[in-house]
Amino acid sequence: MGTYYQVTMALNEQQQLDAAYKISAIQVEIDKQLELVNDQMSTYRPDSELSRFNKAKETLEVSPATAYVVKASLALFNQSNGAFDVTVGPLVNLWGFGPDKKPIKVPSDETIKKRQQWVGSQYLGVRDNTLYKAKPELYVDLSSIAKGYGVDVVAQYLESRGINDYLVDIGGELRAKGVKPQNEQWMLAIERPNIGQNVQRLLQIGDNAIATSGDYRNYYEFDGIRYSHTIDPKTGKPINHKLVSVTVIHESSMMADGLATVISVLGPEEGLTFAKQQKLAVFLLVKQGDEYIEQFTAEFKPYLFEEK
Repeated sequence: MGTYYQVTMALNEQQQLDAAYKISAIQVEIDKQLELVNDQMSTYRPDSELSRFNKAKETLEVSPATAYVVKASLALFNQSNGAFDVTVGPLVNLWGFGPDKKPIKVPSDETIKKRQQWVGSQYLGVRDNTLYKAKPELYVDLSSIAKGYGVDVVAQYLESRGINDYLVDIGGELRAKGVKPQNEQWMLAIERPNIGQNVQRLLQIGDNAIATSGDYRNYYEFDGIRYSHTIDPKTGKPINHKLVSVTVIHESSMMADGLATVISVLGPEEGLTFAKQQKLAVFLLVKQGDEYIEQFTAEFKPYLFEEK
């Protein structure tokens, strides 16, 4: 997935005495789980299920896991009116944020329009465990949802081993359950998008997942113009608005991951309206001059940690 992972867990007394619960033994199993997700859904591995589907002309039978994530992606596509689109890969690559390298110049409108003809989740389908496409050029990139799915996979593995107090973190997508030793809540933070590690807000998310999408890390500049890694499928261009970061809390890390992307694409006004309509726990940071303005839904408020 091109990033780190970190798992923190609190074991009970019996588990601490059991060799099967040593860090090294658990890590081997977690690595296997994440390797499998990569073998299924990576666009960087030429022999992954997803890469093989992208090379196929029409259909490919895949694992239930890949079919499940694609189905979730199509549901988000419909729910967001096309703002979330896992077939946007050709445009992501065109702008230099995929496996292709950074372009030497900004793509022309004509080039963008040609690439847009290859894009559209309405041309993608899933039947049982078979993926199919109505256009042979269709290219699926699950990077906006598969990392969150990976967090869920690790969390489910821990729970299957009877580990019910944990914090899983894959590249900033997190899922928490239970408590730390001494019965303390897991404490998380929303980062302030300035240079250095600054905390905007402290959170206690309970037994939930959290995902943040922001353009303040993954971008490049051409002629003084900043280009975000998040591409709007409707324009074929990087998003261009004042929404700096979106944080979503949800029981599923996969859904939190995907929804954070949806709201990033929609922007501050449409994104907040969408979050309210869907009754989502969402926190936005919007740039206003040199300041960052906080906006959040009523569903998010209970997770904010207020120091007494």
